[in-house]
Amino acid sequence: MTATVSSPLLPTSDVDPFGSDVLEDPVPMHAALRDAGPVVHLTRYDVYALARHEQVHAALVDWQEFQSAAGVGMSNFRTEKPWRPPSLLLEADPPRHDAPRRVLQKVLSPRSLRRLRDSWFADAEALVDDVLAEGAEFDGVRRLAEAFPLRVFPDAVGLGQDGRENLLPYGDHAFNAFGPSNDLVAKGAPRVAELSAWVAAQCARDALAPVGFGADIWAASDRGDITPEQAPLIVRSLLTAGVDTTVHGISAVLYAFATNPGQWQQLRENPGLARVAFDEAVRWESPVQTFFRTATTDVHVGDHVVPEGHKILMFLASANRDPRRWADPDAFDLSRDPSGHVGFGMGIHQCVGQHVARLEAEALMTALARRVRTLEPAGPTTRHHNNTLRAWKAIPLRVEPA
Repeated sequence: MTATVSSPLLPTSDVDPFGSDVLEDPVPMHAALRDAGPVVHLTRYDVYALARHEQVHAALVDWQEFQSAAGVGMSNFRTEKPWRPPSLLLEADPPRHDAPRRVLQKVLSPRSLRRLRDSWFADAEALVDDVLAEGAEFDGVRRLAEAFPLRVFPDAVGLGQDGRENLLPYGDHAFNAFGPSNDLVAKGAPRVAELSAWVAAQCARDALAPVGFGADIWAASDRGDITPEQAPLIVRSLLTAGVDTTVHGISAVLYAFATNPGQWQQLRENPGLARVAFDEAVRWESPVQTFFRTATTDVHVGDHVVPEGHKILMFLASANRDPRRWADPDAFDLSRDPSGHVGFGMGIHQCVGQHVARLEAEALMTALARRVRTLEPAGPTTRHHNNTLRAWKAIPLRVEPA
């Protein structure tokens, strides 16, 4: 990365945040952007980057000046037509955002999730028993991080059994599409129509089970809390953002424990740390690396101005390792309070499904902690590149059962 000065104060960079080398290891770029200043102009895409915790947090909570309705990707909905109808949660601001948010917040509230807790914990124990019965070495991504969310989440939504394998490639493309039209977007393009049609079909009332998150959303439509036109789009938001992000979050916590055996022993001694472990892993690895906003006016960031209508790229992952906010930020540490991380966003657009992800991770990590004495890498990991997500293709693990 190079940094030059195009004005007396504003730092600039020609780095490509979506280049394969950066996606493989973004940490050096994050450090350089943080050190360059509170805002950096990325000349390659003519966007303004925020990489420090203070500025990222401030932008996330200021929906009036940092707009989501113009798209949370590089595409500007003011001037470009989105590839699918905009999300009523991610890509909308008040007042259009308010009713869908209220409905989904109630559907996915901790109180609503209590009915799932016992069955999800039992499912996690059954899955871990099955995996351990197959041998001491396995791929943590395929056998645990992907398998568990795909086992419990579609059931909770009320999806049928057929076609569930479409959820991961659809979500992968949706998150790739937040970035530039690069090779990652092109790779997913041939299946976009097929996957989009399948997802749209699952959002219809008749396609969903009579009990589940999907049915609860349609019931809100019957009450008049949302319109019948909004209901399938809200279900679609669940299917778009509810699987990949959790898969990569669970992958992150598995990788963290495999490479930090002392922390694994802490979890084994105190399984109640499972939720803290997941949040610390989300801070440490940030499954959602970036999101965009659009300036609604000339926005002042420190001594600089982001011009009205320009895109702002918020580096959530960089904020989560900013030494200005965190002590020893590159360490995975269960004694840390990670609650200030921005891995789930902040403000009115904060991830509405975060309690679901936490419950899934807690169930799986609790089951593992009871059954596995040691957890260690069994070979090199392989990254899966995505324009928005920090993901793995494979995490080979070796375990010693308890």
